[in-house]
Amino acid sequence: MERITRILNEITTITLEIETKYPEIYKFLEEDTATLPFMEHPKINSKVLLNYLESLKQLLLHHRETHLIN
Repeated sequence: MERITRILNEITTITLEIETKYPEIYKFLEEDTATLPFMEHPKINSKVLLNYLESLKQLLLHHRETHLIN
């Protein structure tokens, strides 16, 4: 359970960063297919959460690399 809590905290931190610093991509989070399970009653476990966390990190990285001037 501790691992899931740590993953959820990291998801929350990244989501908040996207919401506050990059609102132009925040709107896409709820439309992301990575957040929409294909099963009627999906089982949420650490693997699913890690996949979602990785998708958030990739979204943020891609946005920084393609839209921001360093």
